[in-house]
Amino acid sequence: MTITVHELAYYPVKGCAGTTVGSAKVFGTGLEHDRTFMVVDAADGAFRSQRTHPAMAAIRVEVLDGGEALALAAEGVEPLRLGIDTDGARRGVSMFDRPLGAAADQGDEVAEWFSDALGAKSRLVRVVPGFDRDGWGDTPGKVNFADAHAVLVASTASLDGLNARITARGDAKPVPMNRFRPNIVLTGSDEPHFEDRVRRMTVGSVELAHSVRATRCAVPMVDQATGHRAGPEPIRTLSTYRREPEYGNRVSFGAKNAVVCEGVLTVGDAVEVVEWLDA
Repeated sequence: MTITVHELAYYPVKGCAGTTVGSAKVFGTGLEHDRTFMVVDAADGAFRSQRTHPAMAAIRVEVLDGGEALALAAEGVEPLRLGIDTDGARRGVSMFDRPLGAAADQGDEVAEWFSDALGAKSRLVRVVPGFDRDGWGDTPGKVNFADAHAVLVASTASLDGLNARITARGDAKPVPMNRFRPNIVLTGSDEPHFEDRVRRMTVGSVELAHSVRATRCAVPMVDQATGHRAGPEPIRTLSTYRREPEYGNRVSFGAKNAVVCEGVLTVGDAVEVVEWLDA
């Protein structure tokens, strides 16, 4: 059995559409450009997500000029090219009611753009130079504006197993992998959810270590192409076999990892499992 990297993706603006790539630099906080920007409530700085604004899924973001600019596109608003300002006015932001400190506001033009796209007064912020945020779990690691961990790993075997259960119900269609917004998709094993059992692995020149299983909210029920809720799948079927009692009985899909050794990942890279959780 040879496990390899099947797909790589990063999400420049938290909650918005992802970008698939053939190769990516990986830093201590995850793939380069991953969740370095966040949309927040203009009034109180609380983060916005697909949980409450599913239309975010269909906002397309392109990183330009090595991270010096963004191109934004969404239905119903004019495309926008934005120069990045790491020295923008500092704005206090929060996630899940926890303060994250100050972030760099990206100005009024893009704030108006996101406000129009989402129908809610919003601001776009970026992590500031020197941003330092801890994750948690078996290996906490560091994280930008992802929920709490640097890298989300899933596998084609896990998706195949889930979709077999969904289609067996007879009243729903299979779901694509993008419902789960992973950074790294692995292939080569026929064991669903083997990624849960990997304590440490090397991929390309990168080393990753297990933090926690990835518990899921309502986001996987959002069609990532349209930005519309399309539930009850896959949460309905996951709830029949992927409950996590230690995490409030929520369902899980994928594993969250910390970056132990930085480097470069490329689609097709072989994965070496250095240590299994149940070894």
